[in-house]
Amino acid sequence: MTSVSACRELVVEYGHGDGRVRALDHVSLDVAPGERLALRGRSGSGKTTLLHALGGLVEPTGGEVELEGRPLATLDEEARRRMRATRIAYVFQGANLLPTFTGFENVAFAIRAAASPDAPTDPLMLLGLVGLAGKAEHLPGEMSGGERQRVALARALGQHPGLLLCDEPTGQLDSDTGARILDLIDALQREFGFALVTATHDEDVAARHDRVVELEEGRVVRESA
Repeated sequence: MTSVSACRELVVEYGHGDGRVRALDHVSLDVAPGERLALRGRSGSGKTTLLHALGGLVEPTGGEVELEGRPLATLDEEARRRMRATRIAYVFQGANLLPTFTGFENVAFAIRAAASPDAPTDPLMLLGLVGLAGKAEHLPGEMSGGERQRVALARALGQHPGLLLCDEPTGQLDSDTGARILDLIDALQREFGFALVTATHDEDVAARHDRVVELEEGRVVRESA
């Protein structure tokens, strides 16, 4: 079975000269279709860098990243952009919505960018799935943190992703709102069947996943199911 995303002996370094930092140090990992994988570690452990590398957002210093069995190094920039737009979706800690777009427009923008024949075409339907049909005409600044994250989830679904990458999706939310967002992600993953990779420092968040990979100083130090 082809992995949704994978890396082989991945090295990622930032900076130059004496200030050069190795964020990932020969990491190898596969993400299976439909799998729920947590990347757990303290701040600076490399989990966010690995999350971004699996989605093709980070240029490796060494090693290789594959998306749906295709090595990124063999794709030109346009092919990489299309794969990211059509097969991979992101939910970041701060939702990252377009601030001058309404909830409806944020979701519609993702649908247009993906331009996938398999993707949903109705932003209002997607907002309804996350319980926000009534906020379709609201701007992000008129929504709570939890509502913005739900719009981000609806936007992600508009891409019809095979892989959803979540970077500390509850990090800016209170515990009750965070739990509801995690419940929603779980329900949507079961319904749509995308693979889920979540970067988190929280043991309780990690425990919701099928597999947990723990990182320290850019290395995988343990793995549990």
